[in-house]
This record gives sequence, structure tokens and C-alpha cells, in this order.
Amino acid sequence: MITKEYSKDLSGKNTFRMAVSCRSFIEYDSVADLFELDFEEMLQPVKHIGAGSNLLFTQDFKGTILHSKVNFIEKLPHDHVSVGAGVVFDDFCAWAASEGLWGPENLSYIPGEVGAAAVQNIGAYGVEAKDIIKTVYAYDIEEEEFVKFDVSECAYGYRESLFKTPEVKDRYIITHVVFALSRQPRPRLDYSKALSALKEDPELTPLKVREAVTAIRKEKLPEVGKVGSAGSFFKNPVVTAEVYDAVVKAAAGAEVPHYDAGDGMVKIPAAWLIEQCGWKGRRSGNAGVWEKQPLVLINATGRALPEEIVALEDKIRSSVKQKFGISLSCEVEHL
Repeated sequence: MITKEYSKDLSGKNTFRMAVSCRSFIEYDSVADLFELDFEEMLQPVKHIGAGSNLLFTQDFKGTILHSKVNFIEKLPHDHVSVGAGVVFDDFCAWAASEGLWGPENLSYIPGEVGAAAVQNIGAYGVEAKDIIKTVYAYDIEEEEFVKFDVSECAYGYRESLFKTPEVKDRYIITHVVFALSRQPRPRLDYSKALSALKEDPELTPLKVREAVTAIRKEKLPEVGKVGSAGSFFKNPVVTAEVYDAVVKAAAGAEVPHYDAGDGMVKIPAAWLIEQCGWKGRRSGNAGVWEKQPLVLINATGRALPEEIVALEDKIRSSVKQKFGISLSCEVEHL
């Protein structure tokens, strides 16, 4: 079934709770519905979104917003699972853990839907979506046909994928994703002290890891239903060894957390850089920086305007650049 609305209020369709609207809003609940949609006749531009958990609407959207309600989880042979693009990703994580299937437990409690997770290559605690994705199925708007991509064809990187590249961005609508899970234990527990403690559990299960991850995220991050945000706003910068040495010098004795990113590159947590610049817990009008995780910008009062979030973003980027010589890149897409 396809539903269409006009002058649609989008404040409930984006987790930042920006009070914006779109000229046209179309929602569909089956893959076959995509054949019924005439994309050329839609009010332009056309943008497909998930739960709006990685978006910042900077103004009213002048075209059409599409949203999938394709919602199914289907077991396949060899512990593979097919999941509709409209399934809430955390619901999939919960289902997998209840089935005793390893794979997505470290990604628990990340806001968003399955289709968007495959676009964004979401990640947490040493695991990324690409690690468990086998195949991505999509509808090609230009060719008006269904296509599939093996994970090797998706060009996955740190919060990047084929689907985000300028050449094909917004061309493919993901319909469902096949994940390769496992009944054999394969826990990833090295990216958090709380998770490392689980190594001593002789009866470790995906559910126990999921519960630990969920507890960590609830402790550090704002509840989506209570405080408007888009999760991690900035990417963790990956820099050369020379740039890292300059950061150490600028830190004036403070220990600089870092991770080996391979090929002589170093990843530095953006949250640390932002906190060192004094932004943790600060407010700027109706916008703010989350008091427990400075990587998260928030709609502090529920009344923040898009321009207030953007202004705060610019101030943070400027101060990090001035102090450490690093230009932060946004993880959140601006529309």
C-alpha cells in the first residue's frame, strides 16, 4: 500500500526533531510498490530516508520524502537472514540475540532502520555493518529495475559506502539486506572495559553482549525519544603520524587517545578533541553538546532551529581546527 501526504510535518520523522516540513511525503509497505511509483512525476528533489536518525534538516524540504515500511525478518539457510529495509535496526539486533545468532550484538541500540544502516555502514565497539552484510538488494530508479550488490561491491569504508558516493547517491533505494550471522560464538569485546569483563563469562551469549552494549549506550547517549539528536555528529578523524605528533604537542601533556588505523594512519576520537576545546555540556541558545558524550549535538530545549545546530557545529569545528589543526568532518547528512 502506498500513502501520500502533502505539506507534511517532519518533526516526528527526524530524531533531531527539527520543526520542518516537506512538500510531499510518500510511504510504501511492499517492495512491489516501487514499481507503482512514478519518480519523474514526483515533486523534486526526491530523497529516501529511514528513521531520520542521521539527518539534519536545515530547512523545509522542497521536494518529496520517501519512506519504506517494508518490514520483515526471514531466516535463510546457513544462518543467513533477510531483513526488510524498514525494520528498526535495533529490533533486528534484539531478534538475532533472542535466536542465539552472533553478529549484530555490538551494534545494539543504534537508532535507525536496516536500509539506512547499510547505506551508512553504521559501527560501534569494533563492529561495522559491513562485517555482517552479505548482500544488499535495491531498486534502481534510473533503470527501473531491481538490483543486488554483494558486500564486496558496496565500497564500504568508515561511515561510507557506494550508496553515498556523488555518482550514485539517491539512485538506489535499498529494499532489503541479507546478513551473514553465526551460531558459533564470535564475540568482539576489546573496545570497551565493560565488554572486556565479559571474557570471563563461560556461558557468554549474544544476548548478554547486547545487554551490556545497550547499557553502555544508555549511560553515554541521550534517549532518542526524550532529547533530540542525530547520534554521533562528527566522524573520528584519521590522520597521518605527523599530524598526530602535532596533536600531542598541542595537548600540552594531556594523554591523547588514539588507535592504529593502518597504513601509518592514526584515528583520534573526535569526542576527545571536542572536549579538550571545552565544549562538553555547553549550550548555545537552544542547541547544545551532550554532557556525557561531546560527539553528540542536541536539540537541548526541543525548540532548536536548524540554523542554531549549524552555528554550534561551525563553532566546534573552528575551535578544534584552531587548537589542533584538524578539520572535523560531519557524520550527519545535512539536507
